[in-house]
Amino acid sequence: MNFPSTLILIGLSALLGRIIWDRWRALALLGTSVLAVFAFQPALPIRGLDFWLPSLTLGLTTLCWVLTTPAPQRRWREQLPAIALLTVLPLLLGLTRYLDIPIPVTASLPPQWIQIAIFALSLASIAILLARLHLSNAALTIAFIFILLLFAVLKIPALAHETSTLLRQINQQSTTLASPLDLRWLGFSYIAFRLLHTVRDRQNGRLPDVSLPEYIIYVIFFPALSAGPIDRIERFITDLRRSPALTGTSLGLAGQRLVIGLFKKFVLADSLSLLALNSENATQVHTAGWAWVMLYAYAFQIYFDFSGYTDIAIGMGKLMGFNLPENFSAPYLKPNLTQFWNSWHITLTQWFRSYFFNPLTRWLRSSRYVWPPALLILVTQLATMLLIGFWHGVTWPFVLWGLWHGLGLFVDNRWSTLTRTHIAALSPHWQAVFNVCGVIVTFHFVALGWVFFALPSLDICFHFLRILFSQSPNH
Repeated sequence: MNFPSTLILIGLSALLGRIIWDRWRALALLGTSVLAVFAFQPALPIRGLDFWLPSLTLGLTTLCWVLTTPAPQRRWREQLPAIALLTVLPLLLGLTRYLDIPIPVTASLPPQWIQIAIFALSLASIAILLARLHLSNAALTIAFIFILLLFAVLKIPALAHETSTLLRQINQQSTTLASPLDLRWLGFSYIAFRLLHTVRDRQNGRLPDVSLPEYIIYVIFFPALSAGPIDRIERFITDLRRSPALTGTSLGLAGQRLVIGLFKKFVLADSLSLLALNSENATQVHTAGWAWVMLYAYAFQIYFDFSGYTDIAIGMGKLMGFNLPENFSAPYLKPNLTQFWNSWHITLTQWFRSYFFNPLTRWLRSSRYVWPPALLILVTQLATMLLIGFWHGVTWPFVLWGLWHGLGLFVDNRWSTLTRTHIAALSPHWQAVFNVCGVIVTFHFVALGWVFFALPSLDICFHFLRILFSQSPNH
């Protein structure tokens, strides 16, 4: 998002925060979030895809609600206003193609109205079929796997390229221009995690009963749509069902987070981006000094950009009576890698801990083979960080980034186990020295890992690392 659109969203959040009537509040939030799904989606070269991907977001979310909601709790009559809104808004957006005045809600000209109507009818038919079937735990497992497959198609470059080629053939467009970037489905990484969370919690019997509008608002809540944080539905609906009590204190806190977030994102991050490491300047730098400047700039640019957006999302949420979870807690000031990951993208780390790391650890401990503690820690941390790397993209640089942090967490765990009692016996002065040294080492370990995160290929990564440590790239 650019600065003007962010200000518009902040103003819209403040307006929505004045709606205190429960039913109208939910419908207003639903309608705004639906429009935001279309408005945030960037333009794509495949004809109509920047309209169909947001439509698929709404369709997939609706179907997941049907799958995760037991029949007695669906209460279809109560869902009719939300169903009408979900149907009418995309149809109205489709009609804007016939207006001479451009409407800045869709990235490009919407498809034909009849195509949108057919899509809506098809979705309704699938929802009705699923609602009439006696859905078992196996159906939820299939839904879980389907979402993962969609994720794989978007994140694996070869699959994304083949999908782009197929879509171009269907649209009678040139297949020679096919690219994985043709499938930029905005917000899907976070949408997928929210859907997977609800599917898994339904399987475990922990998912609360929620209405269709509540479920969709949770999944596509517009302040957190494109970059998180990843909230939990049981906490989110508590805020949604409570009428916002906006006081001078709460408005002051919201304003503070918004000002800080805007400054971080549009002043600090945008300024640092002029120097920050990227695929272009990584191949042009020739001295170690400038290479370190670019790496430090990237480390702080990604932090200020991401944490700034989080501050803005939290501030907009507070304007509407929502207390979105924190996502950052001074991560670069942590003395070890474990504390860094407990402070960086906190909701992502908690998601993987709850739905992968802890279940994997329990499963390995319950197996017949008795795992040595060190090996158990190594396997679980490597697997978790590799998956977090895959979440960002299934490429070799992200694989190495995941391995880098997985091995780093293992070494940090072993080091902490060996030295904990010795450091505790030191004087406060020497403990402070060790703490400062830990902060410096941890920051530089993380910063070096950003090389694999920022650059698209291993060749460029290793070229830059050779420059970084003053070795000529020709050697």
